Amino acid sequence: MKKTSLKIIGFSDLLYCGYRMLFWIMRMKSIIAEQLTVCHRNCSFLLRFIMDKRYWTQSMTRKNQTIISEFVLLGLPIDPDQRDLFYALFLAMYVTTVLGNLLIIILIRLDSHLHTPMYLFLSNLSFSDICFSSVTIPKLLQTMPSQVSSIPYAGCLTQMYFFLFFTDLESFLLVAMAYDRYVAICFPLHYTSLMSPKLCLSLVVLSWVLTMFHAMLHTLLMARLWFCADNKVPHFFCDMSALLKLACSDTRVNELVIFIMGGLILVIPFLLIIMSYARIVSSILKVPSARGIHKAFSTCGSHLSVVSLFYGTVIGLYLCPSANNSTVKETVMAMMYTVVTPMLNPFIYSLRNRDMKGALGRVLFKKKITLPV
Repeated sequence: MKKTSLKIIGFSDLLYCGYRMLFWIMRMKSIIAEQLTVCHRNCSFLLRFIMDKRYWTQSMTRKNQTIISEFVLLGLPIDPDQRDLFYALFLAMYVTTVLGNLLIIILIRLDSHLHTPMYLFLSNLSFSDICFSSVTIPKLLQTMPSQVSSIPYAGCLTQMYFFLFFTDLESFLLVAMAYDRYVAICFPLHYTSLMSPKLCLSLVVLSWVLTMFHAMLHTLLMARLWFCADNKVPHFFCDMSALLKLACSDTRVNELVIFIMGGLILVIPFLLIIMSYARIVSSILKVPSARGIHKAFSTCGSHLSVVSLFYGTVIGLYLCPSANNSTVKETVMAMMYTVVTPMLNPFIYSLRNRDMKGALGRVLFKKKITLPV
């Protein structure tokens, strides 16, 4: 009996001590959180002071500056007589982009034959293209009737964040798709083991996480800048380079981060894609077959054309800016990868694919059979 009572008392004491420790841990957690908040505030102040030597001068002069609460998007330089034509053109391109990519997502979801790594990446790419187009084109269509449209400061930064997010996501997904094709063609016997579901899911999740942090980094760096009375953005969306030109504070940190992170996010993935397709072409040429060579060059050529169009315009616009580039030239380059590329991806990657055509036929045929029943 004594042993049993001692065990019960020991357990109750242990439970009591556990609750007390939990209480003190929660209390210390709140104290530590308060101290971290104060430390973060002080470190932010110190970091801002170090990064900008003119902090005190800017703080004194900021009182006399006009606080910008919104930006004015000047839109595209289109003649008034041609606005209706271009409005119908961009609307048709946007509808084609949304419907084409949405059809791909639905087919991959409904047809079990398409539940493979390649189409997992492709469904994410289609979703990214829909969101990527929806970030900029609806605002463009809104600005075209009046040619001038205002956007709040917070809305401008939000648009910039999602624009960077889906641009980077498309870059990573294109690399994953190129790697999948490289493994499928160069190592067909080991494809199942190399491209396991766990690896594919990890690549997709890693792409989403990395792009989220990269877009947030540029957005926070842009939020620390302050702007003068000039709030007219010579673009059809809140482009990062256009906003940096309007900033009155020092933008050297932003430009340095763009150059460094741009090389990691854009240049390295582009080189990996080129290397993957080069290995694919070399492996196919080792097995002489006129039909296989024609199919390989047709597929790789179409893929590389879209990849080059996307990466070439983005790298030329952000990583290799030229002082001779006019606003019209930069706008046209932005149109190429914001409007044209998302519209071409469904045709290049899917609608020319025999598997997608077979899936479309199976889905439509199944519906015809089940409708009378």
